[in-house]
Amino acid sequence: MIGGMNIKILELEKNKARLVISGEGHTFMNALTEEILTDPGVDVARYLIKFQFSDPELLVTTKGDRDPLAVIKDACTRLSGYCTELLEKMP
Repeated sequence: MIGGMNIKILELEKNKARLVISGEGHTFMNALTEEILTDPGVDVARYLIKFQFSDPELLVTTKGDRDPLAVIKDACTRLSGYCTELLEKMP
């Protein structure tokens, strides 16, 4: 469990991670996928929500020695930083 999210790893290899992030929808998954794709070590980042109320499945593949779980963590850290920055600028 990370930050209130339930994460289940379905597949983990040197350059590939496939996981389910319970309780999230298109809004968060779009933002996360777009942020992951800014990493030059990423080959593929996409998510799939199979049914209207099912949990999203995230797939990330990387190039070279880039760890796919590290890519996801880094992207989450950057997203969190953007939110913190925005909150600090609000009156």
